[in-house]
Amino acid sequence: MDKEVDLLVRRLAGRGLLEYRVSRSPNDEDLAVIEPQVPDYWPRTPKLADADAVVLSRFAYMRRRGTEIVLESPRSSALFKICAPEIAAALATLSKPRQIRELRRQNGFPGAQLLALLLDCRILVEIAAGGDGDLRRAEGDDNLVLWDFHDLLFHARSTQGRHANPLGGIYPYAGAIPPLPPVRPCWPGKRFDLCKLPAARLADPSAFATLLRQRHSTRSFDDARPITAAEVAQFLGGTARIVSKSAGRIGLDDTSPLVEYAKRPYPSAGGEYELELYLAVDRCEGLARGFYHYDADRHALVPIRADMREFEALLAGARFAMAAPAAPQILITVAARFGRVLWKYSSIAYALILKDVGVLLQTFYLTATDIGLGGCAIGIVNIDLFAKMTGIEFHVEGPVGQFALGRGMTVVTSD
Repeated sequence: MDKEVDLLVRRLAGRGLLEYRVSRSPNDEDLAVIEPQVPDYWPRTPKLADADAVVLSRFAYMRRRGTEIVLESPRSSALFKICAPEIAAALATLSKPRQIRELRRQNGFPGAQLLALLLDCRILVEIAAGGDGDLRRAEGDDNLVLWDFHDLLFHARSTQGRHANPLGGIYPYAGAIPPLPPVRPCWPGKRFDLCKLPAARLADPSAFATLLRQRHSTRSFDDARPITAAEVAQFLGGTARIVSKSAGRIGLDDTSPLVEYAKRPYPSAGGEYELELYLAVDRCEGLARGFYHYDADRHALVPIRADMREFEALLAGARFAMAAPAAPQILITVAARFGRVLWKYSSIAYALILKDVGVLLQTFYLTATDIGLGGCAIGIVNIDLFAKMTGIEFHVEGPVGQFALGRGMTVVTSD
């Protein structure tokens, strides 16, 4: 029976369905309750010596959730519900590095076990003895140094994979307030009627205007006539292939850093072009099923050896997000090399990346319509799944958008 219980506990833990109590002893009241935010979280307590020093992560934050106080971080795989008020007071003293021996002498010390759990979840950061005092660099690798707090939080909480919050079209306020009307009420004042102008009565609209009006989202694809490799090449070449390269210095003198640029067909903030395309190919004539990266410089697809279970989960997630009858023939994941934008911009970096994604998705739509294909932008991406498939940390390069591509179903009408 003990083995069966242990197996059940591990299965529940593997799916993130268990919470963990933290107390000084089994009979004491809880200091905190750990709520996993990812399916494979398991509490670990690294050993802390008296001489070790810890500091609160610059990404950690405490907030009210209903009537509870929770402590979390976009880097953490778990959230801590704070049950004892002395914990919050103790954590407030960790705005600067403090040794464990110093904390042990402090009234209200939360206990080494809780500190170790917070350290394992990256809510606390260990400071190496004899370090240079650069707390930002002590937090992690050089890519993490570039992130502002609000940008990393927005990235982790507005995507799937690193939190357990409700996500997507669940209509949370349907019973509280009515939906806004689709058309904004008019401002008061005399109107200037644009319909009366000659340009509004053109009998032969341009090809571009026609393309804009024909564009629509396609969620069902004709698997009897899948997209071809030649069409994929035409689509990628028209939307994302590098068309020119240049370089320039960020200052007027010759000693300022030299930055290289690689222009694509769509506009990008600061000319950074941080977006990369990864293709999950389900059905494509002339192209083997699998996961690929698009090399925009050489106009080539490079296969990535991803776990097939994760590959299938990626396609299934897209199908669910679109409420489609089947997976898309090709699923394009738009990933950002965040450092390209974070290195230059402060406070607005992640917002600029999302604007770039919007521009690229519109380019996808228009190009797909132009060559007779169907496409659909997808609003949910799983950053943890992508990290597993590529082996890249979520803060280094991660998904910021998805687009389903394929041959749409032919609609037959009768007179």
